[in-house]
Amino acid sequence: MKIVFMGTPAFAVPCLRMLVEEGYEIAAVVTQPDRPQGRKKTLVPSPVKEAALELGLPVLQPERLRRPEAVAELAAYEPDLIVTAAYGQILPKSVLELPQNGCVNVHGSLLPKYRGGAPIQRCIMNGEQVTGVTLMYMAEGLDTGDMISRVEVPIEEEDTSGTLFVKLSAAGRDLLRAEMPRLAAGRVEAAVQDESEATYAPNLSRDDERIDWSRNSREIYNQIRGLVPFSGAFTLWNGETFKVWAAAKPEAGQDAGGDAAPGTVLSVSASGVEVKTGDASLHLTTVQPAGKKAMSAADFSRGTTLTPGTVLG
Repeated sequence: MKIVFMGTPAFAVPCLRMLVEEGYEIAAVVTQPDRPQGRKKTLVPSPVKEAALELGLPVLQPERLRRPEAVAELAAYEPDLIVTAAYGQILPKSVLELPQNGCVNVHGSLLPKYRGGAPIQRCIMNGEQVTGVTLMYMAEGLDTGDMISRVEVPIEEEDTSGTLFVKLSAAGRDLLRAEMPRLAAGRVEAAVQDESEATYAPNLSRDDERIDWSRNSREIYNQIRGLVPFSGAFTLWNGETFKVWAAAKPEAGQDAGGDAAPGTVLSVSASGVEVKTGDASLHLTTVQPAGKKAMSAADFSRGTTLTPGTVLG
């Protein structure tokens, strides 16, 4: 059986390595084109491309998989099964129809909840306590295909998107490993998703990253950890971006600041920058002023011009 693997970020790498280690024939790996990063806009390959080259596998990087030439290049490998994990493009019908054993996807949520491109981040941002991985057949819609199998993964209060990515990546690898013998034998029985339970997790925007201090402390805490280690949450200080990378977990009954407006800095100390929220206050423990590197509250408090009474926005 010839498999074409499609994936882009580090989330997908354990699945690819597992397939190779288990002796499955990977005919080709499809990933997103190299993207410019940093101030010098240096082209950087995806983690999946790096792993594929290390494993000696052919790599395809179509800008748009829907283009006829991209489909023809893929069809030339005559795949029996296509396995995807966070590839980053919706597969067109012309690709879905190529393999006789179908196209399966390792998706980082418990479908039908959190369909879309940012399920892991939004699970944390929404305060979910449990998420998981779903192995599903792919259809033309956005994560709408029939479900083959699922596994639950708890979300700890200190989890960030970064730590949860690692947990779900491993869970996805193990789920795929367990189901591969059945998938190799042909199409397997799968459950139709309940559309009435469907929710969506669209890619994050700049608005998702900006802190609204009128929200309660728990919601802001979840927003901050849901954006680590990627874009990071931010507020404005003197009209410039002030990023927040970590905060202390809000404690029940915590209150401070009296009638101060949300966003008001209550104190600046080595233990944290305390900011008034909609219901109490929140201690920011790792911050990043504009033009500087991320730093602990202890380092920030030494010599900063941020003073109590300043209103962040």
